[in-house]
Amino acid sequence: MLICDRVLTRADLRMLASNGFGDMVKGVVDIDKKLLALDAELHADLEAELLRRGSNQANLWGINLYPDETDDYIEFDSLINIRPMMGNRSRGVDDPAVRAQVEEVVYQWTEA
Repeated sequence: MLICDRVLTRADLRMLASNGFGDMVKGVVDIDKKLLALDAELHADLEAELLRRGSNQANLWGINLYPDETDDYIEFDSLINIRPMMGNRSRGVDDPAVRAQVEEVVYQWTEA
């Protein structure tokens, strides 16, 4: 598990991917604190770590990063995103404004 404290290159992400899922790295973004947690078997593990560090559940969104992709670099697909009470009924991130915030944090911590 890694909480980004420096910008990660695509090569860094490929290394993380090769140690786990092969072509993908799981991540959780805190859109309020601008944090990116990466590299766990489950999004829920990353979510739990960010909650332990003081993040608010409502600000955490699960993603997958594909370091070898350009158009499909960020995949919005995680069980932790299913929040009917917040209006998010899918595994994705339904609100375009929230999606944009997630992307902003991802691009803050990774080379596009």
